[in-house]
Amino acid sequence: MSRARLMHELRAATRRLAATAPTGHKRRTELPGDDSLAKMIRDWARGRRALGSEYAEIFTETFGVPFSTETPAAVSESTGIDLNAELAARLTSSAALDASLIKLFEDQTSSFRVQDRQLGASRLMQQTEAHVAQMTDLLEYSLPGALRTALAAAVAEAAALAGWQALDLGDPGKTWAMHEKAKSAARESEEPSIIAHVTAQQAYALLDLDRAPEAVNLIQHARQEAADRVPSLLRSWLWAAEAEALASAREPDAARVALDSAAQFLPSGGPDETLPFLFLSDVHLARWRGHCLARLGMSEAVDDLSVAVKSLDPSFTRATAGLRCDLALAYSVRGQHHEARAEARMADELATRTSSVRQRRRINRLLQSGTAHSGR
Repeated sequence: MSRARLMHELRAATRRLAATAPTGHKRRTELPGDDSLAKMIRDWARGRRALGSEYAEIFTETFGVPFSTETPAAVSESTGIDLNAELAARLTSSAALDASLIKLFEDQTSSFRVQDRQLGASRLMQQTEAHVAQMTDLLEYSLPGALRTALAAAVAEAAALAGWQALDLGDPGKTWAMHEKAKSAARESEEPSIIAHVTAQQAYALLDLDRAPEAVNLIQHARQEAADRVPSLLRSWLWAAEAEALASAREPDAARVALDSAAQFLPSGGPDETLPFLFLSDVHLARWRGHCLARLGMSEAVDDLSVAVKSLDPSFTRATAGLRCDLALAYSVRGQHHEARAEARMADELATRTSSVRQRRRINRLLQSGTAHSGR
């Protein structure tokens, strides 16, 4: 079995055992989260952890053959695993780390970003998670130095991407967990830009849980900690993200101030090669401004969104879905219901194409509220 399949089967077996337990006999109904359970499986497989009686019963239920409890030493002896040799092998593997390998990892992350914005997260989530796990494994066994620091930066960027994909698939819990992993690696990288980016991006898990004030606080913390130690492009992005959180918190004046600050810091040049994880330009900022104004119920959002929808790179499929959803909302505020319905249909088509759970939820809420229907 793959690790993902094993985790699924173990959880199903746990629920079956709980459902059939005798009256008065308490059994656990859920296992730990994915990250914790995956680590437990690695430790069991490598003889580092004893298989307790409860988990032995769960494994027995899963495979239909008896599992017994053993100490790590007994497991090591019975399976012939030499833990010292295994550690030496892993250290040797990490010692092969060099700048070209890290560049290869970074290029792979960039490739996932491009595919993600065009195809959606559902086709890539498992690949991205495996990519993060591979790099994290190397990081855990690499020795201090410039290469470890560079690898930590690569792990942080990839984990943040995986977290964003989880958000798009409607799983804010995994989003939060992946960003915790990203923040840990970012702190080890000692890169202020990466620390600020992954910290602020984590706030979107709070926004999707309707905890806008806390999201505002988290983004403000990231922005204030970064101060002038990060490039202007990232400062613009941080202000724009803060504006979105303020709009969600129904603070229109503060949101406008943040949008003005984002425009002030947006550099006139092209993309910043030191920030491969950011896509921000005049067009993207107009889209962001329109999104904030639409959330605040301001009809002027149509102007910014109409400019953005004509200029946005068509490869940003999921972003275009969100933009058209915002445009549908803005048109409905103006009372232009025919235009609102047309934009909602196009948004739904694009969200379906990318399997974006997050955007589909937004569109469904819009349609269910009746704002995109005639006569409302």
